[in-house]
Amino acid sequence: MNEEVWLIEPSGPLRGDVEVRGSKNGVSKHMVAAMLGDGESMIQNVPDVGEVGITAQMLRALGINVDITPREIVIERGPEINPHVPAAFTGLNRIPILMLGPLLHLAGEAFVPLVGGDPIGRRPVDFHVDALRAMGAEVEVSDTGVYAKAKRLRGTRIELPYPSVGATETILMSAVLAEGKTVLKGAATEPEVVELALFLQRMGALIELSPDRRIVIEGVEKLHGASTWLNGDRIEAFSYLAAGLITGGQVRVHGCPQDRLVTAITTLARMGAQLDITDDYLSASAPGGLRAAAVQTDTHPGFMTDWQTPLMVLFTQAQGMSVLHETVFENRLVYVPALQKMGCEIEVFDVCLGGPACRYHDTNAKHSAVVRGVSKLRGADVTLPDIRAGFSAVLAAAAAEGTSTLRGVHHIERGYHRPFEQFASLGLDIRREKVGSE
Repeated sequence: MNEEVWLIEPSGPLRGDVEVRGSKNGVSKHMVAAMLGDGESMIQNVPDVGEVGITAQMLRALGINVDITPREIVIERGPEINPHVPAAFTGLNRIPILMLGPLLHLAGEAFVPLVGGDPIGRRPVDFHVDALRAMGAEVEVSDTGVYAKAKRLRGTRIELPYPSVGATETILMSAVLAEGKTVLKGAATEPEVVELALFLQRMGALIELSPDRRIVIEGVEKLHGASTWLNGDRIEAFSYLAAGLITGGQVRVHGCPQDRLVTAITTLARMGAQLDITDDYLSASAPGGLRAAAVQTDTHPGFMTDWQTPLMVLFTQAQGMSVLHETVFENRLVYVPALQKMGCEIEVFDVCLGGPACRYHDTNAKHSAVVRGVSKLRGADVTLPDIRAGFSAVLAAAAAEGTSTLRGVHHIERGYHRPFEQFASLGLDIRREKVGSE
């Protein structure tokens, strides 16, 4: 079997313009929400990512019509709904679990296979299951998946033990058509969650975003189709800003509003980057070099966990010792060995560094890192374990000495809009090659 690898030769500072489209996480959740509407829904500014295709196949298997064109997706429910997501989708991504609530509304029962996604630590389905049970569903969790049934979900009071994005989205999509009012405390408030709530509101849902992580949803009898334009992907935007800085260049990022990057922008500024922010683009450069920093990831509006992978490579090119404390996923640092192979001087620890004790402080989870800069990076042959790790390895390869061979590049293409073409347009010497694999 032939596998595609990327060969990267460092080619100096990366410069140029990149336009980011809607986020991988945003588009797939909107596709699921569109199931709930009577009539046609349209999602625009859609990225060309693997996640869209996987989610579309799932929806079609359920009896939903999905039409994908280069920039938009049109979704309409078919006359018959099959409430069972096929087992073939086991472990591919996190989307099936979000289909439980919508399928209960449409068919009174649902089966979804076990979730997948990147191997970044336990992302339990407990919060989703507990919420659906609280709303009156009977739910069974087995080795193969989750089966649920309910004549009609009922509004209730739910308090999440942690502001989980996925669980908040499940509750939103389950409560909008439930009987009565749902009050959710401890909700996630990430921009993608708010964007989903706004889409549901366009479809006719009654949703209030209250202070202190409270969301109040009043169930309605039915929803109609709606159209929306997705805001630019903040993970991708930050990743490309970092790409310019890591290589001593400057990348202008279009399509992602400043308000989605507030904490990231301030972090770069503290490290000595000069930011140029307009209504049209953001760019960052560091003619005087970068200095070390201590950063702790957190739920929104804190420093996003997905930003820490490019930040880790950036730390290796900043003067001094930097510290990163990951508090959202306990196994987020699985990509560090690949970077170490490329000369990144990173040590990981199971204690809380660079911030107060987090929920992993009494576990064996390696969730803090100390990074020494400036590290001399070297080309290497590395296999990428997940989407974000893949992108960080490209960044390291762009700043390294010598050729790098990156394997598992399908991970990057699952989550980023045409990354190969984007990097080539910024001046990176990057080539695709097919190699035999066992």
